[in-house]
Amino acid sequence: MFAPPPPITLDAAAISGITGSISIACWIIVFTPQLYENFRRQNADGLSMTFVVLWLAGDIFNVIGATLQGVLPTMVILAVYYTLADIILLIQCLVYNKRNNQKIDASHLSPATPLLETTTSVGDDYDTISVDSDSLLTPSQPVAQWKSYLYNFILVIAVFLAGIIGWYFSVKNGIPDERTPEEDLILDPLGQTFGWLCAFLYLGSRLPQILLNFKRQSCEGISFLFFLFACLGNLTYVVSILAWDSSPKYLLVNSSWLAGSVGTLGLDFLIFCQFWIYNGINDESSISESSCSEDET
Repeated sequence: MFAPPPPITLDAAAISGITGSISIACWIIVFTPQLYENFRRQNADGLSMTFVVLWLAGDIFNVIGATLQGVLPTMVILAVYYTLADIILLIQCLVYNKRNNQKIDASHLSPATPLLETTTSVGDDYDTISVDSDSLLTPSQPVAQWKSYLYNFILVIAVFLAGIIGWYFSVKNGIPDERTPEEDLILDPLGQTFGWLCAFLYLGSRLPQILLNFKRQSCEGISFLFFLFACLGNLTYVVSILAWDSSPKYLLVNSSWLAGSVGTLGLDFLIFCQFWIYNGINDESSISESSCSEDET
């Protein structure tokens, strides 16, 4: 007869395993919201190309550094997955940007769009925008917002549950922990070099996106869930490392990955602030435009 599995105790190792599994679940799904947002809009103008390119370069260095340093095989596999997802996101951005630029150039060169007609069409667009802003002010707006908040909350809970369930079944099935004991840790200089390059690229990638949002005074076109899952993935990753071992040697080996995760958390917080500020500005603009159109009528 098979012996029953040992009882699961919520100790430091369990917390490390749970948060590590949640981090993996967050990183698996992180690109999906932004890929869907680009596909839905058939546009990628909300994303900074520099941001995507630097993130891709950071993931490439992450693969090299993680392999040389000998971190968890799971983290190496995930780093390869991130790189492939970055490439897909980059291709999507290039295709949509090229297609939309060709449409703009074609409309400018068309002899059927004289200046007077363009001005009239802009006026028509303004009337349309005014009607749309009026519709945004209907009582259904708060309902739509709460539906969006509820959807995001349910999705985050589902990802967290997926990570917890994955950890539970791995423990129940007796899958051994692959982390290297402290006495066997070896500080690889080349691996650390690529790890720190990866961290700097991750940190640098956020700055072009923050500047683009500031320049546009808008976060339209970027998925809130994209940055939320990146933030949650980094946060749970840091907790999993610190809960597992806080000895100086262990922290030194993982210092570059910790620095990259903690640093991007701070920059992602700035992007969350931009979501909050610019959404508020846009809402006020919609209200003022609607009030002007009502006064004119």
